[in-house]
Amino acid sequence: MQTLVLEGYLAADPSILSAQATGKKRASFRVLETTRFRRADGTPGERTTGFNCICFSEATTEKYIEAFARKGGRVVIQGHVENDSWTGKNGVEHYDLRVVVADIRLKNRRERTTEDEAGDGPVDRQVREPASGYDLNDDIPF
Repeated sequence: MQTLVLEGYLAADPSILSAQATGKKRASFRVLETTRFRRADGTPGERTTGFNCICFSEATTEKYIEAFARKGGRVVIQGHVENDSWTGKNGVEHYDLRVVVADIRLKNRRERTTEDEAGDGPVDRQVREPASGYDLNDDIPF
């Protein structure tokens, strides 16, 4: 199996789904990655690619994605690519690639509040990371 590492931004708030039989939660979201380049004539260009992602880990979905992931948030995803196919209502066969998330790193983490969920605006509080026990004002030993 090949591993994919992807860094980009969330295109929208993640969709949190529950399995009908077991009630286990999973998250579905889209990550956008932009590549900047120079054309042969020297003019700048850019290309944005969207990746459909799904996370089956209930713990990751509840503790990180549901609580902290927001539209526009920067993420680093590690996972593998999987083919997905289905038949539409009109009988046409559809194909898609999706990234099955094994690990996710959320940059710019913010805690979701009840006011934010109600759509009253950006009332988020910055989440503080636990102290590491090191004083940044101490002398560096090297």
